Amino acid sequence: MVPDVSTGSDTRGLIVYLFGPGRRDEHTAPRIVAAWDMAGAPDPGRDPEATYTRLAKRLDHHVDLRTCELGGKKPSQHVWHCPVRTASGDRYLTDTEWAKVARRIVHATGIAPEGDDKACRWIAVRHADDHIHLMATTVRADGRRPRTHRDGQRAQAECRKIETEFGLRRLKSGDLTAPRTPTGAERAKAERQGQTVTARHWLREQAYAVAAAIHNEADYFTVLQSLGVKVKTRLGPETGDVIGYSLAAPGDTNAAGEPVWYGGSKLAPDLSINRLRERLPDQEMADRPRYVADPAEPWRHTTTAIHAARTVLDSGDDAAAQGHLAAFGDALYNIASATTGPHRAELRAAAMAFNRARRSATRADHQAATVLRKAARELAYASSEPGGLAIALLFAIVHLARAAAKWHEQHGHEQQAAAAEEAFRHLQAGYQQAAPPVLADLARRAPRAATASRYEQDLRVALPAHADRILADPAWTALTTTLAQAETAGRNPRRLLAEVGTQRELNSAEHPAEVLNWRITAQPNRRTQAARMRSAASGTSSMPGPPHPPVTPVATRPEERSRHR
Repeated sequence: MVPDVSTGSDTRGLIVYLFGPGRRDEHTAPRIVAAWDMAGAPDPGRDPEATYTRLAKRLDHHVDLRTCELGGKKPSQHVWHCPVRTASGDRYLTDTEWAKVARRIVHATGIAPEGDDKACRWIAVRHADDHIHLMATTVRADGRRPRTHRDGQRAQAECRKIETEFGLRRLKSGDLTAPRTPTGAERAKAERQGQTVTARHWLREQAYAVAAAIHNEADYFTVLQSLGVKVKTRLGPETGDVIGYSLAAPGDTNAAGEPVWYGGSKLAPDLSINRLRERLPDQEMADRPRYVADPAEPWRHTTTAIHAARTVLDSGDDAAAQGHLAAFGDALYNIASATTGPHRAELRAAAMAFNRARRSATRADHQAATVLRKAARELAYASSEPGGLAIALLFAIVHLARAAAKWHEQHGHEQQAAAAEEAFRHLQAGYQQAAPPVLADLARRAPRAATASRYEQDLRVALPAHADRILADPAWTALTTTLAQAETAGRNPRRLLAEVGTQRELNSAEHPAEVLNWRITAQPNRRTQAARMRSAASGTSSMPGPPHPPVTPVATRPEERSRHR
């Protein structure tokens, strides 16, 4: 059961909508099912003589009295509106049941506490099977305004109780950090235009994807404009600095042909200009050249940062953990952008799903996640995708998504936990598509039996408690190839197994050989590093030119909006 509290100033206008046919003739048999006084509330849905104006005057009775006291000035935002909808698949409630729901919610929100004869006047209108609209004028009989602080959260809490008592599907409680959902009018408009997503949803995805990749504020607006997004900034009157911005989707106009603008914070709380600036690198970092000598470095750096993020989630520092989850949300967009192959669609879906898990009521320490955010930005500019290392990164983000779901669950963040779990399922599906061919290729290139036998002995010495399970894992053969490659690069197999085996526990690993294989793959090649250091010291290294900025990381172009999933 979903309540949605808002306020306004037009009593009659809302009544006309509630008792009218709806925007698409979806309103059927509108009627009042509960009110402050059923005998005193004219019902235009049942009584032809009860006009909209008559009902509005009855509701506004105490508002008019208060207006006289204020010298003809109406109180601001005096119309309280709260649609309450059952979840998809729930049974339809009777009028009597909806009346009980209405009385409980106006009581819980402070609009009309039970037994308070001075409470606000209100009505509950039903014009569809699955929801009602609660409407009230927020001036009490004694002239005071009701105490409606945190009324949205109180309505949510009461709905959770009602769901249990009425046998309805129990939904997950929010914490006011979710982005605004598209309105019915926005959804109807997208449907008329043949779009599968609304302009609000499309703009939000563009903004997140671009924000994940850019290095400074100016690039954010420039790249959005290159995608066809209209940008309007608001400047401070004294400093001339940007203090806010709005975006409009291409082709999205109102009846007058003007663009429909959405403020950054109206798209999502963390897309406001101030929240964006918290996540951007400082100017000194932004000005540094972004050259990468080894194309594999961004992938390796990101994998290392992902492993570190898992440790932070277990550290007990909630602010740092929330900062890493926000950075992980950006990383998912950039990983999807840099990825090729059929599993890219699953990575895109995971990035979009994780958006709800990237923020909570816990204030994030973004500085704590600087390393992960920097590594993710490097990845947005990567010029190639190294096969095995890319799968190692994919393996790491699968497990971080699962850890994020558990962290949110432990902190009571129900909606975020569900979003992280959904992202985990997409990432797991992507891994299952991408990993088998790479593991099969490693297995085909397995070393000779004598070498494999030597690695088995190294394993039994380095990780005796896990050796039997690792040897029984089908990925053991692939692991021997990876060990042979590491040995060729100058690593000692026995010490390497001991090192990666203690990075995190292996007891819970379903495929321990697979885990070790990707941990070793993500290890830096020491010979390559040494050669690069010698080359840099001699001054003979040739640095490649700066990589081109991502035109549209994950984000879809305007013409693809109708196919956006």
